[in-house]
Amino acid sequence: MPDTDINAPGISRQQFVSRFGGVFEHSPFIAERAYAASLVTGALTASHVHAALVASFRAASDEERLGVLCAHPDLAGRLAISGELTRDSREEQSGAGLDRLSPTEHARFTALNTAYVEKFGFPFIIAVKGLDRDAILAAFERRIGNSRHEEFSTATAEVEKIARLRLSSMLP
Repeated sequence: MPDTDINAPGISRQQFVSRFGGVFEHSPFIAERAYAASLVTGALTASHVHAALVASFRAASDEERLGVLCAHPDLAGRLAISGELTRDSREEQSGAGLDRLSPTEHARFTALNTAYVEKFGFPFIIAVKGLDRDAILAAFERRIGNSRHEEFSTATAEVEKIARLRLSSMLP
């Protein structure tokens, strides 16, 4: 059945979660709750599904949202090197050139990843689509000076942007 012919009332919970459960990295509970709460109405479009998933994400507890943040991989980190990223994360990081770092750039990302996680308790998250290594590195260096509260808010907003970009590639 084509995407544009599916309406939320006509898709099962299992189909919805199977299709959109990975939009928020390794956090299918976001899609499960959005479906259970009947947050998706009308045609399945990127904007409708995004609004439903974001409402579910924002309704989650701080601890649950922290879990979503922690489910994201480090940029150019161990999972990228070992080839263990999700398909979406791999494509996003590759598109920003993070799979082609020089040894010096890789060392800088590794040092920043370590310092960031030690300070905030979750990985640095940024919607990398449309950004290059230098822009990502500049944001990394700027944001590491934030307070934990500021950075939690920024990281959750970035997760929502990533979700929108992922949904835009899946739906009209």
